[in-house]
Amino acid sequence: MDTLTLKVLFTVGFLSAWAIRIPYQKQNKQHKAVVARQVRQEQCLFVLIYLGMVLLPFLYVFSPWLSPADYRPSVWAGALGVILFTMALWLLWRAHYDLGKNWSPTLELREGHTLISSGIYQHIRHPMYSAFWLWNGAQALLLPNWIAGLDGLIAFGLTYLLRISQEEQMLLEQFGDGYRAYMQRTKRLIPYLF
Repeated sequence: MDTLTLKVLFTVGFLSAWAIRIPYQKQNKQHKAVVARQVRQEQCLFVLIYLGMVLLPFLYVFSPWLSPADYRPSVWAGALGVILFTMALWLLWRAHYDLGKNWSPTLELREGHTLISSGIYQHIRHPMYSAFWLWNGAQALLLPNWIAGLDGLIAFGLTYLLRISQEEQMLLEQFGDGYRAYMQRTKRLIPYLF
């Protein structure tokens, strides 16, 4: 696939992901947060994610500024990127749908927060993180640029490493033995593996 086609496919995937998230973001604002953790860290991580998954990729898509870091895309990269982004979109939709009003983009719990262990959550504890790993893998394959393609993996990888243990600790404190039992019967990111 040529670079323009890859850029278009990435943009379609990106816009589709936001079409999934926006209704849940609106719903999220209607419910008051009762527990919020690491507010300053969360703000820094959002800036990092914005740079790696929005600003630099779209700087590459819509301008020549990052073109010195281009490389020739392989034949299979575009097809695999589309497959990964499709999987990411389905997983992102399913995770949001199953969480409903319990979803939050930050480390916080809302009024009436319940432990969701059905739907996709009966197999994976953190399917949204899985979706973002797939999304960033797709970004790396669809944007043949050493900066714009890989910066999402780096930004999200750092976010994941800094956030996942805090999120699980918050859920353990909130749901206690119920969450501990849930952890025993599910995998964190990939069912049946990790």
